[in-house]
Amino acid sequence: MDFNGSDTIPGPRAEDQLPHTAQAAAKIVIVGGFGVGKTTMVGSVSEITPLTTEETMTQAGIGVDDNFGSASKTATTVAMDFGRISITEQLVLYLFGTPGQQRFWFLWNGLFEGALGAVVLVDTRRLEVSFDVMGRLEERGVPFVVAVNSFPDAPRYAIEELRAALDLTPDIPIMECDARRRASSRDVLMTLMRFLHSLAMTGSRA
Repeated sequence: MDFNGSDTIPGPRAEDQLPHTAQAAAKIVIVGGFGVGKTTMVGSVSEITPLTTEETMTQAGIGVDDNFGSASKTATTVAMDFGRISITEQLVLYLFGTPGQQRFWFLWNGLFEGALGAVVLVDTRRLEVSFDVMGRLEERGVPFVVAVNSFPDAPRYAIEELRAALDLTPDIPIMECDARRRASSRDVLMTLMRFLHSLAMTGSRA
């Protein structure tokens, strides 16, 4: 490369540049078991082209990765997904989707570092996976909301039934969502931000 100015390093695309009105940013992690829709949610709601680290699933994962309910899934996140969404003209959220297979969960600690809050995506066909996920967030002190991703062949339950099954305290928000739809995914993030705001206000009054 000629460093005398004849060649220039391309900058970010116009659509990827941070809005000039942005004054604050927050890190949000989207977590859950294998195949619950984390990559889908980041992709549906991100205002920039999301960064993904998906790799093709191979025979080596048979008997190691639990793909119940995701038999048609051919790729999987091995490090993280990354996206960005402007909640207001001043506030930007950086979204980090975690890998779902348990053999990659050692990467979660780094992704949780500095996170303001989290979305726990849940598949009703595999609720038991969610306990480990929520337990890790609680250990790190990361507040979270629970979003039940609506899969066509997944059983449907009343929200309060799911709250009881997941042993959630009454203050933790839980809602249904469709991770494929931008509006639905954005609603989940807005619910998380309202929850975080309420926690901050409660703390300020304590």
